[in-house]
Formats: sequence, structure tokens, C-alpha cells
Amino acid sequence: MTRFSPRTAPLRRAGGLAATALLLAAGPLTVAAAAPARAADPVFTLGGPAETALHPYAEGGGAPKRSTAGITVTNPADEGYEGGFTLTFDLTGVAGIADVTFDPGPGVECATKGTRSAVCTGDTLAPGLSTVTGLLLGAAKGSEQGASGTIRVTGEARGATSTPHAAPLTPFTTRVTVGGPDLVMRKLPFDHEPTPGQKQQAPITFANRGSRDADGVVLTLRYSRGLDIPQRYSNCAYTTDETWTTARCSVEGAFEAGATYTLAAPLTLEATTRAYRDLFVYGIQEAGTVPRAASAARSERGSGAVLRAVPLTKAVAARGVDLEPGDNEQEAEFRTANTADFVAYGDEASGAAGATVAVRLGFHNDGPAWIGRIRSGGSVAAVDFTVPQGATVTSAPKGCRGVTAEGAYREDRKTPAPRYVCPAPTTVRDGGGLDLSFGLRIDKALIGATGRVTVRGPGLEEAGLPFDPKPGNNTARVVLNGQSSGGPSPSPAPPAKGGPDAGSGKTPSAAPGTSGTGAPSITGRGGGSLASTGSPAALTASVTAIAALTTGLALFAAARRRRKA
Repeated sequence: MTRFSPRTAPLRRAGGLAATALLLAAGPLTVAAAAPARAADPVFTLGGPAETALHPYAEGGGAPKRSTAGITVTNPADEGYEGGFTLTFDLTGVAGIADVTFDPGPGVECATKGTRSAVCTGDTLAPGLSTVTGLLLGAAKGSEQGASGTIRVTGEARGATSTPHAAPLTPFTTRVTVGGPDLVMRKLPFDHEPTPGQKQQAPITFANRGSRDADGVVLTLRYSRGLDIPQRYSNCAYTTDETWTTARCSVEGAFEAGATYTLAAPLTLEATTRAYRDLFVYGIQEAGTVPRAASAARSERGSGAVLRAVPLTKAVAARGVDLEPGDNEQEAEFRTANTADFVAYGDEASGAAGATVAVRLGFHNDGPAWIGRIRSGGSVAAVDFTVPQGATVTSAPKGCRGVTAEGAYREDRKTPAPRYVCPAPTTVRDGGGLDLSFGLRIDKALIGATGRVTVRGPGLEEAGLPFDPKPGNNTARVVLNGQSSGGPSPSPAPPAKGGPDAGSGKTPSAAPGTSGTGAPSITGRGGGSLASTGSPAALTASVTAIAALTTGLALFAAARRRRKA
């Protein structure tokens, strides 16, 4: 028996581009309980690659090249699972085809029983997807090209209830095959600092360094919002969302082992007028191994010519192979010299002491560039809102955090804060922005109480917006009980477009300047307030005075007419 010791806890998460590609190619592999699970027990899911290709056995000696297949378990709960689990591996199906060793995750122990079976045990599972163990697979001595077999995995998990019980899991199998194609994408020498409108040729080139031909390929092109490929090929399906355009192009033919191929005509990659920080990802896979994307139903076929690949070099005699899924794809990052004008806006509202009003604030991107941190996934900016004096926040948008008046971290998250910081999303497209609605209770009806709205960098240490050429419009005001003669109005908000959408410029349905009951205040939208003295009592007095003056003038005119008569 061979025993593999665990590393440190907790379990590692499945990660890495290569592992992700294998899991995506395999599709979801679910293992359900054979008997109905108790309501309090989690239902686990086993997964892994549907098939793994092995490097052929090296007859000339030397260390064999191994392929890795990760066996995963998904814990659907939000908390870690502390019940014990056992996975049993039946290796008889790959006897004489593959040699199997284990790379267990932290907190897991794996032991082999000869060459026919193995057992992995553990006590905890992190929430979500975790890799229990990696299978290190090498072609067995004497195995032939194309030989194939399966590894069968069964599992058992003890119940998480106060009365533990075993929950058997239905079997899961992964197929192992000796040899296969190895499609390798060549990296292209782009100009990574283009100017808006600049076009570059992209002669996509790939090779098959595997041990057998590929029967058709799928070329996948993904480019972010600031880039465009004007050609729309008839054998490509195109899907576009707020951030990405994805083209999946099916190219027919036999792509021989040892040969290199390029497109019959190079693509054209253009940095558009909205380009700023963009990515272009281009990859190649054998047809039939690419899973159907969830967005495929929304894709559209191109109407242009057929995209074709032609040989660049012919196949050569068999040589050492490199069956590595990580080299199927390349990525190019572009930094385009461009700008985006983030314009802050505020609001006005009025009400008596004790009334609650809604104010709308935020920013919109006047372009021309879109802004995104699509690699890091961080926020591109933040809205910093200082609450007007005499008011208390009763409701704040989800994601906004209260800070001290100086902008420092605040331990108390339950009571209203004097200042709020609201992060923008990872991407803000041209014409988009961030629209926020706050509820404010007027504790003191102060005339012209003013709060500050600033769009800035995502952190106080990076408060600037390096892409913004007009920092003067990054600040606006929120005014309570203001007067038309009291100074400039808050910056205007963009027109309402429906429900909230942080990346699109659509605004919340809550109307600014309304009380908690929905009654309108005496203000204009986002500035341009109507004349107002502030409180309802003062407004009533003004109306009464105007009525008395009008009546007096009418009586005076009538008396004058009588004297003339």
C-alpha cells in the first residue's frame, strides 16, 4: 500500500486556466445520492474531465510525461462541511493503459492498493468547488496509440445531522486515452499601445504537435468592448454582451499531426474610438471537445465569407509530443491612448423636519472610451457621498459602505454614517455610469444644507482618475431645502431609462425630491429648483400674502373707477 500525506487545510479550490479549460470541456458531471437525502444534509456533486489524453509511452527512456485530471467535489452550502467522506477509485479499466498516482489536496489522504484500486479520505469540504485530488496519469509501458479505458469513482459522505449516516453517491467515470492531437496557438506580435481607430492584421496560426490528426477545429475569438473584428464569417457564431464579443468558428478538415496552419486571409483587429484597456483572447480546440455555451442560443451567424485555415508547413515524422491544454490559447492586452470623462451629478429635495426624502446621485461616462478592469476584476471608480448637515441616511444602496467624516474605516455598520463610499462595477461602458438612490430623513430643516458628491478612484490612496481629462466636473452637490438664489444648482442627472443598471446608465425608479409617502417636493429634477422658502409654513404664508395683495389691488381699482364716474 502506498500512502500520500495531506498538506495544510483547508481544501484548495480548483483553479488555473488549464484546469478550468478541462472542466469546461467536460461539462457538469453530477453525482446524486442514491437514496433521498435528508433536508439537513448537503447534496454533493462529483466532477472532473470527461476524458484525458495521455502522452504516448517514451520507448527511448527518460521520465514519462504525465497528464493531470482533477477530481472535484462541490459543496452547495455557504459554510464548510465537517462530515467525513470517502472516495474509492476502481483502476481495473486502465490496467496496461495508464499508470496512476495521486496528488491529494490539503486535508486529504490517498492510499493505493496495488494497481487496481485506491481510496481517498477527508474530514472537511470548503464551500463551493474543491479539488479533492489530482490524478497523475502516464501511459503504461507497452500501451498502444489509441488505447482507451475508464477510471470509476464512487463516494460516500457521512451525514451532517446529529445522527450521522452514510450517503452513497452514484458512480462517476472519466475516460483515459493514449495519444491525441495537441493544438498549439502561436502568439502574435501585436502593437500593444495602439491609437483609437488603428487597425492591425491578425494572421492566426496554430500547429498540431500531437500524435494523431484533429478532425476539424473550433477557433474561438474573444475581444473586449474597445476592440472590433469587422469581418463576420458565415461559419462563425457571434455573441455580444456588455463587455465581450465572442466568435466561435467551426473550421472543417483534417489537421495533421506535425503540421502548422494559418488563416487563408488574416483577420483585422481594430482599436475603436472607445478603446482604453482591452483584451483579445484567441484559442483553438478540436471539434467536438468544445462544450455548447449557455449564450449559444443568443448567438448570430455571420453573413460574410467562410473562414478557412490552410497549411503553412506540412506534417513531419512523428516526434516528441506536447499534449498540453494550456497552450491552446493566447492572449493580447492593449493599452490605447484614450480618455473617458466621468461626470458627477447630485440632486435637490425639500421637506419639513421629520420628513424623509429620496435623492439620486452618481456619475455618468461621457466617453469616448469605455473603462474596465477586466483582468483584475476590481472597481474602476467610486462615488464618495458626504451627507448634508441636519440629515440622516435611512436607506443606502447595496454595496455602499459607511465611513467616518474623514473617510476612514468605521467599525459601527448599523447606525447611519456621515459619509458613504459606493464602488463602481468592474466595467463602465461609454454612455453608462453608476446611479444611486439614498433615503434621507430631515432632522433639522436647514435652508440650503449641502452634501458633496465626488466620483474618484476606487480607493483613497488612488483617488485620481488617470483617464479623465476634466477633473473639474467630478464633483456635484446634494442640496436640501435650497433656494433658487442660493448659488449654482447641482449637476444635472442623466435622463431616467428604467431600472437600475450600474454599467449602463439606467437609473433607479425612485424619484428624487420626494417624501417618504411619495409626495413631490417643490424642486426641479437634479437641479433647477422652483422658488421655495423651505418649510411648508413659510410657503403657506407666502401664498396668503400674494392673495391679500391681489385682493387689495382689485379694491383700489374699483374705488378709482367710482371716483372718475
